[in-house]
Amino acid sequence: MNLDRSVRVKASVLVVDDKPDNLRLLSTILTDQGYEVRQALSGRMALTAARIRPPDLVLLDVKMPDLNGYQVCEQLKADEQTRHIPVIFLSALDRSPDKIKGFSSGGADYITKPFQESEVVVRVEHHLEIARLQARLERQNAQLQQEIRDRIAMERELLRSNKDLEQFAHAVSHDLQQPLQSILGFSKILSLQYSQLSEAEVGKYLWRIVQAGERMQQLIEDLLAYSQVDVSRSLEVVNCDRVVAEALDNLQAAISQTGARIAISPLPTIKGKSAQLIQVFQNLIGNALKFTRPDVPPDIDISVELGEGEWVFRVRDNGIGIDPQHYDRLFQLFQRLHLSDRYPGTGIGLATCKKIVESHGGRIWVESKPGWGTTFFFSLPKL
Repeated sequence: MNLDRSVRVKASVLVVDDKPDNLRLLSTILTDQGYEVRQALSGRMALTAARIRPPDLVLLDVKMPDLNGYQVCEQLKADEQTRHIPVIFLSALDRSPDKIKGFSSGGADYITKPFQESEVVVRVEHHLEIARLQARLERQNAQLQQEIRDRIAMERELLRSNKDLEQFAHAVSHDLQQPLQSILGFSKILSLQYSQLSEAEVGKYLWRIVQAGERMQQLIEDLLAYSQVDVSRSLEVVNCDRVVAEALDNLQAAISQTGARIAISPLPTIKGKSAQLIQVFQNLIGNALKFTRPDVPPDIDISVELGEGEWVFRVRDNGIGIDPQHYDRLFQLFQRLHLSDRYPGTGIGLATCKKIVESHGGRIWVESKPGWGTTFFFSLPKL
Protein backbone atom coordinates (compact mmCIF):
# COMPACT_ATOMS: atom_id res chain seq x y z
CA MET A 1 0.00 0.00 0.00
CA ASN A 2 1.73 3.19 -1.24
CA LEU A 3 0.38 6.68 -0.70
CA ASP A 4 1.01 8.93 -3.69
CA ARG A 5 2.96 12.15 -3.14
CA SER A 6 -0.15 14.38 -3.27
CA VAL A 7 -1.52 12.52 -0.24
CA ARG A 8 1.81 12.43 1.59
CA VAL A 9 2.42 16.15 1.29
CA LYS A 10 -0.82 16.76 3.15
CA ALA A 11 0.21 14.45 6.03
CA SER A 12 2.02 15.91 9.02
CA VAL A 13 4.36 13.72 11.08
CA LEU A 14 5.67 14.79 14.49
CA VAL A 15 9.05 13.16 15.21
CA VAL A 16 10.00 13.04 18.90
CA ASP A 17 13.52 12.13 20.03
CA ASP A 18 15.94 13.71 22.50
CA LYS A 19 18.91 13.07 20.16
CA PRO A 20 19.28 15.67 17.37
CA ASP A 21 21.04 13.19 15.05
CA ASN A 22 18.06 10.84 15.19
CA LEU A 23 15.69 13.75 14.51
CA ARG A 24 17.69 14.82 11.46
CA LEU A 25 17.83 11.29 10.04
CA LEU A 26 14.12 10.59 10.45
CA SER A 27 13.18 14.04 9.19
CA THR A 28 15.26 13.51 6.04
CA ILE A 29 13.70 10.09 5.39
CA LEU A 30 10.13 11.38 5.74
CA THR A 31 10.68 14.70 3.97
CA ASP A 32 12.08 12.80 0.98
CA GLN A 33 8.80 10.85 0.94
CA GLY A 34 6.79 14.08 0.74
CA TYR A 35 5.61 14.40 4.34
CA GLU A 36 5.52 17.58 6.38
CA VAL A 37 7.85 16.87 9.29
CA ARG A 38 7.85 18.64 12.66
CA GLN A 39 10.36 17.96 15.42
CA ALA A 40 10.33 17.81 19.22
CA LEU A 41 13.40 17.20 21.42
CA SER A 42 11.43 16.22 24.54
CA GLY A 43 8.17 14.70 25.67
CA ARG A 44 6.83 18.02 26.96
CA MET A 45 7.67 19.77 23.69
CA ALA A 46 5.88 16.98 21.85
CA LEU A 47 2.70 17.37 23.93
CA THR A 48 2.69 21.14 23.42
CA ALA A 49 3.24 20.81 19.67
CA ALA A 50 0.53 18.16 19.32
CA ARG A 51 -2.04 20.24 21.19
CA ILE A 52 -1.27 23.47 19.33
CA ARG A 53 -1.52 21.80 15.92
CA PRO A 54 -2.34 18.08 16.01
CA PRO A 55 -0.21 16.06 13.55
CA ASP A 56 -1.50 13.16 11.48
CA LEU A 57 1.00 10.74 13.08
CA VAL A 58 3.62 10.71 15.84
CA LEU A 59 6.97 8.88 15.67
CA LEU A 60 7.96 8.62 19.33
CA ASP A 61 11.16 7.59 21.09
CA VAL A 62 10.77 5.85 24.45
CA LYS A 63 13.83 6.83 26.52
CA MET A 64 13.72 10.59 27.10
CA PRO A 65 14.76 12.60 30.19
CA ASP A 66 11.62 14.55 31.14
CA LEU A 67 8.72 12.33 30.09
CA ASN A 68 9.32 8.93 28.57
CA GLY A 69 7.53 7.87 25.41
CA TYR A 70 4.98 5.74 27.24
CA GLN A 71 3.92 8.71 29.39
CA VAL A 72 3.70 10.98 26.35
CA CYS A 73 1.54 8.45 24.52
CA GLU A 74 -0.77 8.00 27.52
CA GLN A 75 -1.28 11.77 27.75
CA LEU A 76 -1.96 12.04 24.03
CA LYS A 77 -4.57 9.29 24.27
CA ALA A 78 -6.18 10.90 27.31
CA ASP A 79 -6.73 14.18 25.45
CA GLU A 80 -9.87 14.36 23.29
CA GLN A 81 -8.04 16.59 20.82
CA THR A 82 -5.15 14.16 20.22
CA ARG A 83 -6.46 10.71 21.14
CA HIS A 84 -7.14 9.81 17.48
CA ILE A 85 -3.51 10.37 16.36
CA PRO A 86 -1.65 7.10 15.62
CA VAL A 87 1.58 6.78 17.63
CA ILE A 88 4.48 4.63 16.42
CA PHE A 89 7.17 3.93 18.99
CA LEU A 90 10.73 3.89 17.66
CA SER A 91 13.17 2.64 20.31
CA ALA A 92 16.28 0.59 21.01
CA LEU A 93 14.30 -1.21 23.73
CA ASP A 94 13.53 -4.47 21.97
CA ARG A 95 12.33 -6.77 24.75
CA SER A 96 8.76 -8.09 24.65
CA PRO A 97 7.75 -6.33 27.92
CA ASP A 98 8.87 -3.00 26.41
CA LYS A 99 6.80 -3.56 23.29
CA ILE A 100 3.78 -4.72 25.31
CA LYS A 101 4.03 -1.57 27.45
CA GLY A 102 4.08 0.53 24.27
CA PHE A 103 0.91 -1.05 22.95
CA SER A 104 -0.72 -0.89 26.41
CA SER A 105 -0.08 2.86 26.57
CA GLY A 106 -1.98 3.35 23.31
CA GLY A 107 0.68 2.89 20.64
CA ALA A 108 -0.35 1.73 17.18
CA ASP A 109 3.02 0.15 16.30
CA TYR A 110 6.53 -0.44 17.63
CA ILE A 111 9.75 -0.24 15.56
CA THR A 112 13.06 -1.23 17.10
CA LYS A 113 16.39 0.48 16.52
CA PRO A 114 18.47 0.11 14.48
CA PHE A 115 15.76 0.32 11.83
CA GLN A 116 15.52 -0.06 8.09
CA GLU A 117 14.47 3.14 6.31
CA SER A 118 12.05 1.22 4.13
CA GLU A 119 10.39 -0.30 7.21
CA VAL A 120 9.80 3.13 8.73
CA VAL A 121 8.35 4.45 5.46
CA VAL A 122 6.02 1.47 4.98
CA ARG A 123 4.75 1.51 8.56
CA VAL A 124 4.13 5.26 8.48
CA GLU A 125 2.22 4.86 5.21
CA HIS A 126 0.27 1.94 6.63
CA HIS A 127 -0.91 3.73 9.77
CA LEU A 128 -1.69 6.95 7.94
CA GLU A 129 -3.86 4.96 5.55
CA ILE A 130 -5.61 3.23 8.45
CA ALA A 131 -6.22 6.62 10.12
CA ARG A 132 -7.52 8.06 6.86
CA LEU A 133 -9.91 5.14 6.35
CA GLN A 134 -11.05 5.33 9.96
CA ALA A 135 -11.72 9.06 9.64
CA ARG A 136 -13.70 8.43 6.46
CA LEU A 137 -15.66 5.68 8.20
CA GLU A 138 -16.44 8.03 11.10
CA ARG A 139 -17.60 10.73 8.68
CA GLN A 140 -19.79 8.25 6.85
CA ASN A 141 -21.17 6.97 10.14
CA ALA A 142 -21.94 10.53 11.28
CA GLN A 143 -23.61 11.21 7.94
CA LEU A 144 -25.63 8.00 8.27
CA GLN A 145 -26.69 8.94 11.80
CA GLN A 146 -27.77 12.37 10.55
CA GLU A 147 -29.72 10.77 7.71
CA ILE A 148 -31.42 8.48 10.23
CA ARG A 149 -32.31 11.47 12.43
CA ASP A 150 -33.61 13.35 9.38
CA ARG A 151 -35.64 10.32 8.35
CA ILE A 152 -37.13 9.95 11.82
CA ALA A 153 -37.96 13.68 11.84
CA MET A 154 -39.60 13.37 8.42
CA GLU A 155 -41.62 10.36 9.58
CA ARG A 156 -42.75 12.25 12.67
CA GLU A 157 -43.67 15.23 10.53
CA LEU A 158 -45.57 12.93 8.18
CA LEU A 159 -47.45 11.38 11.09
CA ARG A 160 -48.25 14.84 12.43
CA SER A 161 -49.38 15.98 8.98
CA ASN A 162 -51.61 12.91 8.64
CA LYS A 163 -53.09 13.63 12.05
CA ASP A 164 -53.63 17.26 11.04
CA LEU A 165 -55.33 16.07 7.85
CA GLU A 166 -57.68 13.86 9.85
CA GLN A 167 -58.49 16.76 12.15
CA PHE A 168 -59.06 19.09 9.20
CA ALA A 169 -61.43 16.51 7.74
CA HIS A 170 -63.23 16.49 11.08
CA ALA A 171 -63.48 20.27 10.94
CA VAL A 172 -65.01 20.20 7.48
CA SER A 173 -67.42 17.37 8.32
CA HIS A 174 -68.45 18.56 11.77
CA ASP A 175 -67.22 21.93 13.05
CA LEU A 176 -67.81 23.79 9.79
CA GLN A 177 -71.02 21.90 9.10
CA GLN A 178 -72.73 23.13 12.25
CA PRO A 179 -72.67 26.88 11.50
CA LEU A 180 -73.31 26.17 7.82
CA GLN A 181 -76.42 24.16 8.68
CA SER A 182 -77.60 26.99 10.92
CA ILE A 183 -77.16 29.50 8.09
CA LEU A 184 -78.97 27.26 5.60
CA GLY A 185 -81.74 26.34 8.04
CA PHE A 186 -82.63 29.89 9.09
CA SER A 187 -82.24 31.14 5.51
CA LYS A 188 -84.78 28.56 4.32
CA ILE A 189 -87.20 29.59 7.05
CA LEU A 190 -86.90 33.22 5.97
CA SER A 191 -87.25 32.41 2.28
CA LEU A 192 -90.27 30.14 2.74
CA GLN A 193 -92.11 31.82 5.61
CA TYR A 194 -91.02 35.45 5.44
CA SER A 195 -94.54 36.80 4.90
CA GLN A 196 -95.84 34.86 7.90
CA LEU A 197 -93.13 35.97 10.32
CA SER A 198 -93.25 38.94 12.65
CA GLU A 199 -90.56 41.61 12.52
CA ALA A 200 -89.12 40.30 15.80
CA GLU A 201 -88.91 36.74 14.43
CA VAL A 202 -87.20 37.94 11.24
CA GLY A 203 -84.67 39.87 13.32
CA LYS A 204 -84.03 36.83 15.52
CA TYR A 205 -83.40 34.56 12.54
CA LEU A 206 -81.15 37.11 10.87
CA TRP A 207 -79.15 37.47 14.07
CA ARG A 208 -78.74 33.68 14.26
CA ILE A 209 -77.48 33.68 10.66
CA VAL A 210 -74.97 36.42 11.49
CA GLN A 211 -73.79 34.51 14.58
CA ALA A 212 -73.31 31.32 12.57
CA GLY A 213 -71.46 33.22 9.84
CA GLU A 214 -69.15 34.87 12.37
CA ARG A 215 -68.46 31.51 13.99
CA MET A 216 -67.64 29.98 10.60
CA GLN A 217 -65.39 32.92 9.75
CA GLN A 218 -63.54 32.60 13.07
CA LEU A 219 -63.14 28.86 12.57
CA ILE A 220 -61.71 29.34 9.08
CA GLU A 221 -59.32 32.07 10.28
CA ASP A 222 -58.11 29.88 13.16
CA LEU A 223 -57.66 26.90 10.83
CA LEU A 224 -55.64 29.04 8.44
CA ALA A 225 -53.49 30.33 11.30
CA TYR A 226 -52.83 26.76 12.41
CA SER A 227 -52.04 25.49 8.91
CA GLN A 228 -49.72 28.41 8.15
CA VAL A 229 -47.33 27.81 11.05
CA ASP A 230 -44.11 27.61 9.06
CA VAL A 231 -41.65 25.22 10.69
CA SER A 232 -39.00 25.82 8.04
CA ARG A 233 -38.75 29.62 7.94
CA SER A 234 -35.46 30.98 9.24
CA LEU A 235 -35.46 32.48 12.73
CA GLU A 236 -34.76 36.11 13.62
CA VAL A 237 -33.74 37.92 16.79
CA VAL A 238 -36.95 38.69 18.70
CA ASN A 239 -37.44 40.99 21.70
CA CYS A 240 -40.08 39.24 23.82
CA ASP A 241 -41.00 42.47 25.66
CA ARG A 242 -42.11 43.90 22.31
CA VAL A 243 -43.88 40.66 21.40
CA VAL A 244 -45.99 40.76 24.58
CA ALA A 245 -46.66 44.50 24.15
CA GLU A 246 -48.07 43.88 20.67
CA ALA A 247 -50.17 40.95 21.90
CA LEU A 248 -51.63 43.19 24.62
CA ASP A 249 -52.38 45.92 22.07
CA ASN A 250 -54.37 43.38 20.06
CA LEU A 251 -56.32 42.41 23.20
CA GLN A 252 -56.88 45.96 24.51
CA ALA A 253 -60.66 45.87 24.10
CA ALA A 254 -61.00 42.65 26.12
CA ILE A 255 -58.57 43.93 28.76
CA SER A 256 -60.60 47.12 29.24
CA GLN A 257 -63.91 45.24 29.23
CA THR A 258 -62.83 42.77 31.93
CA GLY A 259 -60.84 45.21 34.06
CA ALA A 260 -57.88 42.86 34.00
CA ARG A 261 -54.68 43.47 35.94
CA ILE A 262 -51.63 42.31 34.00
CA ALA A 263 -48.12 42.15 35.48
CA ILE A 264 -45.15 41.55 33.19
CA SER A 265 -41.61 40.71 34.28
CA PRO A 266 -38.68 41.72 32.06
CA LEU A 267 -38.47 39.24 29.20
CA PRO A 268 -35.45 38.06 27.19
CA THR A 269 -34.40 38.38 23.58
CA ILE A 270 -34.47 35.08 21.69
CA LYS A 271 -34.32 33.70 18.18
CA GLY A 272 -37.77 33.04 16.77
CA LYS A 273 -40.59 34.10 14.50
CA SER A 274 -42.07 37.32 15.86
CA ALA A 275 -45.57 37.05 14.37
CA GLN A 276 -45.99 33.50 15.62
CA LEU A 277 -44.76 34.29 19.13
CA ILE A 278 -47.21 37.20 19.28
CA GLN A 279 -49.90 34.67 18.44
CA VAL A 280 -48.79 32.36 21.28
CA PHE A 281 -48.93 35.12 23.91
CA GLN A 282 -52.16 36.50 22.45
CA ASN A 283 -53.86 33.09 22.62
CA LEU A 284 -52.70 32.38 26.19
CA ILE A 285 -53.53 35.86 27.51
CA GLY A 286 -56.81 35.81 25.58
CA ASN A 287 -57.78 32.56 27.31
CA ALA A 288 -56.95 34.11 30.69
CA LEU A 289 -59.28 37.02 29.85
CA LYS A 290 -62.01 34.66 28.67
CA PHE A 291 -62.12 31.86 31.27
CA THR A 292 -62.78 34.01 34.34
CA ARG A 293 -64.69 33.38 37.55
CA PRO A 294 -67.92 35.35 38.06
CA ASP A 295 -67.32 38.83 39.47
CA VAL A 296 -63.56 38.21 39.75
CA PRO A 297 -61.48 40.47 37.47
CA PRO A 298 -58.67 38.65 35.65
CA ASP A 299 -55.29 38.77 37.39
CA ILE A 300 -52.58 37.76 34.91
CA ASP A 301 -48.83 37.41 35.50
CA ILE A 302 -46.35 36.95 32.65
CA SER A 303 -42.84 35.93 33.70
CA VAL A 304 -39.83 33.86 32.67
CA GLU A 305 -37.08 31.76 34.23
CA LEU A 306 -33.78 30.64 32.77
CA GLY A 307 -33.54 26.86 32.60
CA GLU A 308 -30.80 24.62 31.23
CA GLY A 309 -30.18 26.11 27.79
CA GLU A 310 -33.73 27.42 27.54
CA TRP A 311 -36.11 30.11 28.72
CA VAL A 312 -39.28 28.89 30.46
CA PHE A 313 -42.14 31.40 30.07
CA ARG A 314 -45.20 31.45 32.36
CA VAL A 315 -48.65 32.92 31.82
CA ARG A 316 -50.57 32.61 35.09
CA ASP A 317 -54.19 33.58 35.72
CA ASN A 318 -56.79 33.41 38.50
CA GLY A 319 -59.58 32.01 36.34
CA ILE A 320 -61.84 28.98 36.50
CA GLY A 321 -58.97 26.50 36.17
CA ILE A 322 -58.76 23.18 34.35
CA ASP A 323 -59.37 19.68 35.65
CA PRO A 324 -56.11 17.68 35.37
CA GLN A 325 -57.95 14.86 33.59
CA HIS A 326 -58.29 17.17 30.57
CA TYR A 327 -54.58 18.04 30.26
CA ASP A 328 -53.89 15.42 27.57
CA ARG A 329 -56.52 16.66 25.15
CA LEU A 330 -56.06 20.35 25.89
CA PHE A 331 -53.58 20.98 23.05
CA GLN A 332 -55.43 18.94 20.41
CA LEU A 333 -57.37 20.55 17.58
CA PHE A 334 -61.07 21.31 18.17
CA GLN A 335 -60.94 20.40 21.87
CA ARG A 336 -63.39 22.60 23.79
CA LEU A 337 -63.83 21.90 27.49
CA HIS A 338 -66.79 24.26 27.94
CA LEU A 339 -70.05 25.05 26.17
CA SER A 340 -69.54 27.50 23.31
CA ASP A 341 -72.48 29.67 24.37
CA ARG A 342 -70.76 30.44 27.69
CA TYR A 343 -67.12 30.48 26.58
CA PRO A 344 -66.99 30.98 22.80
CA GLY A 345 -64.07 29.59 20.84
CA THR A 346 -63.04 27.19 18.12
CA GLY A 347 -60.79 24.84 20.09
CA ILE A 348 -57.83 25.63 17.83
CA GLY A 349 -55.91 28.28 19.78
CA LEU A 350 -53.95 26.00 22.14
CA ALA A 351 -53.21 23.53 19.34
CA THR A 352 -51.75 26.44 17.39
CA CYS A 353 -49.65 27.46 20.42
CA LYS A 354 -48.30 23.92 20.69
CA LYS A 355 -47.42 23.78 16.99
CA ILE A 356 -45.65 27.17 17.11
CA VAL A 357 -43.69 26.39 20.28
CA GLU A 358 -42.58 22.99 18.98
CA SER A 359 -41.56 24.52 15.64
CA HIS A 360 -39.23 26.76 17.70
CA GLY A 361 -37.68 23.73 19.39
CA GLY A 362 -39.62 24.14 22.65
CA ARG A 363 -42.45 22.49 24.54
CA ILE A 364 -45.67 23.63 26.21
CA TRP A 365 -47.54 22.32 29.24
CA VAL A 366 -50.08 23.37 31.84
CA GLU A 367 -50.64 23.28 35.60
CA SER A 368 -54.00 24.17 37.07
CA LYS A 369 -56.35 23.87 40.01
CA PRO A 370 -60.09 24.12 39.27
CA GLY A 371 -61.52 27.26 40.79
CA TRP A 372 -58.11 28.79 41.50
CA GLY A 373 -56.51 29.48 38.15
CA THR A 374 -54.19 28.11 35.50
CA THR A 375 -50.53 28.51 34.59
CA PHE A 376 -49.35 27.77 31.06
CA PHE A 377 -45.64 27.12 30.62
CA PHE A 378 -43.69 27.02 27.40
CA SER A 379 -39.98 26.81 26.72
CA LEU A 380 -37.88 28.37 23.98
CA PRO A 381 -34.16 27.81 23.33
CA LYS A 382 -31.78 30.36 24.84
CA LEU A 383 -30.12 32.70 22.31
